[in-house]
Amino acid sequence: MHERLLLDGNMAMVEAMRLCRVGVISAYPITPQSPVAEKLSEYVENGKLNAEYIRVESEHSALSCAIGAQLTGVRACTATSSVGLALMHEVLGVASGCRVPVVMGIINRALVAPWSLWCDHQDTMAERDSGWIQIYAKSVQEVFDSMVVAYRLAEHKDVQSPAMVCIDGFFLSHTSEVALIPSQEEIDDFLPPYQPCNAHLSVDNPMFVNNLIPSSEFCEMRYQQKEGLDHVKEVLPAIHAEFLEKFGREQFTVEQYCCEGADMVLVTIGSMFGAAMQAAGKLRKQGKKVGVLRIVLFRPFPYEIVGEILRDVPVVGVLDRSAGLGAQGAPLFTEVKTAAANPSTKFVSMVGGLGGRDLSTATMENAFSYLEDVYNGKADGKAQKWIDLKDNYGTLRLKNIGGNELCIK
Repeated sequence: MHERLLLDGNMAMVEAMRLCRVGVISAYPITPQSPVAEKLSEYVENGKLNAEYIRVESEHSALSCAIGAQLTGVRACTATSSVGLALMHEVLGVASGCRVPVVMGIINRALVAPWSLWCDHQDTMAERDSGWIQIYAKSVQEVFDSMVVAYRLAEHKDVQSPAMVCIDGFFLSHTSEVALIPSQEEIDDFLPPYQPCNAHLSVDNPMFVNNLIPSSEFCEMRYQQKEGLDHVKEVLPAIHAEFLEKFGREQFTVEQYCCEGADMVLVTIGSMFGAAMQAAGKLRKQGKKVGVLRIVLFRPFPYEIVGEILRDVPVVGVLDRSAGLGAQGAPLFTEVKTAAANPSTKFVSMVGGLGGRDLSTATMENAFSYLEDVYNGKADGKAQKWIDLKDNYGTLRLKNIGGNELCIK
């Protein structure tokens, strides 16, 4: 029997960690992740969670402690955001290189400069090649579900790779929704106790971990990481199928809305999917053949699935919540264009929602309006399109698909 609880994204993450029976929590608060660290400490104090709570002096130490605990055979957890994740950069490679299946909650927040407390995806996109699985959630329910799936996936004997579950700061971390939370017995049945099956620390079987190795062995060690991530695509469908059978909720690698037969598809990631779907539904009623695709599993990127869905779509816009400065397009765009390399498809790199700017339904209509211009030959779509950029007077000028301009101060 599932319990119906009113939770925000942060608390859904905490409930998942509790029910997954983490044994060590290494915590360092940072906005907007702080409630995760605070609630976990409360659960340890009142006995709701039987775990060792370590209050560390930095995010670098938080991940280091989690790795150390996991190497001794204890399921561990930590969470961070923005510059906290950036401070962990060195240690991210330790976790992935040693094949330590730590699961970490990331509450997405913009990186400096300028300083911001609000959401974009630059923090996790900067770590996209660090060897970590990356899953981006769209709702409070999916935050909980993704955390549980991430532990099962990361700890699989063929994967043995760390995982990030990424949620949009404030938009999702502090928004409350009713979520269905399984019982402890149901989670125990889905997620068995943690058993290390790769590198580990034991007095009975001593081994070197993260030691200095020569170039004659380094390449092969790195290739093992690649193999672990490659196995995600083989393992994850079975985990999703079992999750659906046990809990009645479908999990996604990618999620699509009206993509079949569409003339224009907008590719999204994270919580922006809802506004994009709402805009697309409105335009469908007007006879516009538009669709929306959401990337859930960003690392390893599901090239085959994305390529098949977008194979015959004439115009594809990819909306990143990260600027991708200096590149042909932002990070999500680069992956999608590579996956769906159809020479007859026009790909448009779009950027929006930086620093917490709301990606509203009106903004999504503005994106579709530009894609229609590309489809009709009124724009070439070659330059990166910043869809919510204000003019010199501080006015956000949006155009819906009917060509009407909306001015928002």
